Amino acid sequence: MTVEVRVFGALAARLGATSAFEPLRRRVPVGGGARIREVLAALGIAPDEVSHLFLNGEYSGADRRLRPGDRLGVFGRDMALIYRQYFPRVEDRA
Repeated sequence: MTVEVRVFGALAARLGATSAFEPLRRRVPVGGGARIREVLAALGIAPDEVSHLFLNGEYSGADRRLRPGDRLGVFGRDMALIYRQYFPRVEDRA
């Protein structure tokens, strides 16, 4: 199973993005029941480097479980957004 990961900002540049205006895109293989934090670790991203996570468009916590075909957006500290004031963070699926 794989998930599509898009990393934005300086964090993307650190991971080898070729343009500051495009996200770094990776397909990451994950095992059944994997969590977002495991994908971040596989990419070499420390939790304190992350500002916001979006799983399939929902503002998310790092403990959410992943499913085949999920899309994960990762924003570094330089890309902090105001979402946390307006949208609840989903920690896991029901």
